[in-house]
Amino acid sequence: MITCILLAAGESARFGSPKPLAPIGKKTVIESIQEQLLKTSVSEIIVVLGAASERIAPFVLKNPRIKKIINTNYVLGQTSSFKTGLSAVDPQASGLMLLPVDMPAIKTATINLLIDVFLEKKPLLLMPTFQDKNGHPPIFSAKLSLEFKNLKDDEPLSTIQHRYADAARKVPVTDQGTRLSFNTPEEFKELLILLGSSPA
Repeated sequence: MITCILLAAGESARFGSPKPLAPIGKKTVIESIQEQLLKTSVSEIIVVLGAASERIAPFVLKNPRIKKIINTNYVLGQTSSFKTGLSAVDPQASGLMLLPVDMPAIKTATINLLIDVFLEKKPLLLMPTFQDKNGHPPIFSAKLSLEFKNLKDDEPLSTIQHRYADAARKVPVTDQGTRLSFNTPEEFKELLILLGSSPA
């Protein structure tokens, strides 16, 4: 089984308001991503909240495949939030998918492709590439869980990625969404245009 850890704990400082609550049509970003993930073969979705958790929590969907967990130390950054998510992962999970909430343009077909390749090839690390550039979401073998837990909170998650670069399996995709995130309102407007939605 594959567990997706959806990181939605950041402070969204450059955006000016919580990124998970940014509107895509009539839904929020976090609702849209969860709905997309529920259409994939991901077995479990762990939503990690932190900053503005009381405002965001009502938008975590009620579904047996979704768990919500709060990172009270969210100010320590993304690594701290991923480690918090790891504490809730089902022991049966063989793969850990890392998905930041600010990447809502990734297609369900892309996620299913990555899961299929991971389950067939069982690499330590799998990542999509778009136009020869690494994208999201990577899938890590659950064998690396302890190494993630042993990272210091000020060490980036990419530390593990670099450590096992030679063992990584790369999957070329045609999905531009694997490279598109947003940190500012301007970047979000560009992303909405790609999604075919009008900026609010």
